[in-house]
Amino acid sequence: MDSNLWGHSADSGYIEGQDLIGYAVEARDGRIGKVDRHSVDVDAAYLVVDTGPWIFGKQVLLPAGTVERIDHEEKVVYVNRSKDEIKGAPEFVDEHGAPDSNHFQLLGGYYGPIV
Repeated sequence: MDSNLWGHSADSGYIEGQDLIGYAVEARDGRIGKVDRHSVDVDAAYLVVDTGPWIFGKQVLLPAGTVERIDHEEKVVYVNRSKDEIKGAPEFVDEHGAPDSNHFQLLGGYYGPIV
């Protein structure tokens, strides 16, 4: 598995150019929401997940490296983190349309290297 937290791993099933918006997002222990938007920028790829009522409508940013696999037929993105890990992540506040470098560093420290 690729060790880059901010890039899709080669075996995740990500297809270049594939629109993931609206896909359900499944943590290790259950559904957490749906993809609101995503970025595929080199070394800065991520998903913004709308958690809906699960954690009071909070939006979270998940580095692309947390994507374990993508089921395009069922439109589900599986991530290799638990609901609690995602719930405890620093909140993503969408003030400028994209995260800044400080938020990337904060999340990189929180999620740590891909295992």
